[in-house]
Amino acid sequence: MKKITMLSVLIPLAACAFAGPQVTIYNDGFATVKEERTLTLQSLPSEVRITDMSRQLEPDSVMLRELAAEPFGVKILEQSFINDPLTEGLLLYQLEGKEVRFEEKRKDGTIKEHVGKVIRSGYVPGGGSEQPIIEEEGAVRFSLPGQPVFEGIDPNAFLKPSLVWQLASQRGGECPVEISYVTADLSWEATYNLVAPAEGSDAFDVSGWISLNNQTGKDFQDAEVKLIAGDVQKVQAYNVRRAGGRRVMYAMAPDEEAMPEERAFDEFHLYTLPRPVRLRNNELKQVEFLRAAGVKGVRYYVYNPLIGFRYYGGRNEDPDYGLTDSKKVGVRIEISNSDTNGLGVPLPKGRMRLYRTDVDGRREFTGESQIDHLPKNELLKLDMGSAFDLVGERKRTDFSVDSTAKRITESFEIKLRNRKETPVEIRVVEPLYRGAKWRIPVSSMEFTQVDAQTIEFRAPVPPDGETVLTYTVHYRW
Repeated sequence: MKKITMLSVLIPLAACAFAGPQVTIYNDGFATVKEERTLTLQSLPSEVRITDMSRQLEPDSVMLRELAAEPFGVKILEQSFINDPLTEGLLLYQLEGKEVRFEEKRKDGTIKEHVGKVIRSGYVPGGGSEQPIIEEEGAVRFSLPGQPVFEGIDPNAFLKPSLVWQLASQRGGECPVEISYVTADLSWEATYNLVAPAEGSDAFDVSGWISLNNQTGKDFQDAEVKLIAGDVQKVQAYNVRRAGGRRVMYAMAPDEEAMPEERAFDEFHLYTLPRPVRLRNNELKQVEFLRAAGVKGVRYYVYNPLIGFRYYGGRNEDPDYGLTDSKKVGVRIEISNSDTNGLGVPLPKGRMRLYRTDVDGRREFTGESQIDHLPKNELLKLDMGSAFDLVGERKRTDFSVDSTAKRITESFEIKLRNRKETPVEIRVVEPLYRGAKWRIPVSSMEFTQVDAQTIEFRAPVPPDGETVLTYTVHYRW
């Protein structure tokens, strides 16, 4: 339909005298919204329009709950979600087949008036466009002759996304209700900053921020905001129209006495912001939720050149499998998320940035890592990139397959170089990928078995020196 025909009984939604909406945001990009409104009802079935809804509202999630002490017996007989507010293109579309006045602004500043019949507006409902067709004085042109000028707007035009209900009630009057729904494009994520002092210590000052991102096409004024941390199962919707626009950065000032409150909720964790906030459309708002000082971490180095190589079952006799020239030595940091270490709180998934304080007192960015949801009393493991002054080299020195003895023999030499002025320990991770049954008959260094197909060496490397590690593995079948 090009134009919605309004029924003879149209009851506008009265202004709401309640507090702001309640918004619960999930870190998977959606939210539930609960708004209190007042409906002016009649005893006869009537049509009610609820304006200023989210553009990304899921219509089949809408629920209506009466708040009056004496129930009105309200029932929704029919619901429509109008997500195509009035625009110049839509108004031209509604006027197809009629004459419209256009104003052409010329280069000399004068304006020439055109009156043409709109054969095709160029507007496509639901998004998109096509070439317009205008007939003027018997001639047809495939463009607009100027800026369209309209004589007025239908008072029943939809200026914002709206719900239109056909309601039945047992009696008339002012009925307070709560409208709840699910909307996409309202999300939150956690970001963390770890600040370490000058070289020689890995005791961190930790701060955590909640970033709220509203792309729903709607402002939420004085909203009571809750945040759900966890992996909530939700069927993904398709073909959802996304709101565009530039995001505005805004950070709430930290307040020592008003940090978000955290508590367990079902199988998740829930954070409640301490004060109502205004969530503007196309805005990224940040709220501090975590602050801790003197959190101890352990820094270590890992040489794992065979990431992506593993045992896939059966027997692997490919002589080229497992050869690599990777020399990068990774930097890892482990932090105990415990009360005794100054933390002991659930950490929602997000990005964690590391800063090191320079000798001049300025903080310099040294890396970042993405973390998953981490319960309290678990170990936080951060991958912080590669060490500049550490180098590893892995070379295979022997490979043979003895089908009679049912044995594969493989030997390696691993060189670890340290160009720092201090000694380091490098953990060397070696996957055993050729068979399920293996044995290490010869090794220049002790190792530990990490799992059924992985071993790890911990090699000390002196300052500006080199350590050479060798081992042989036998596979049998």
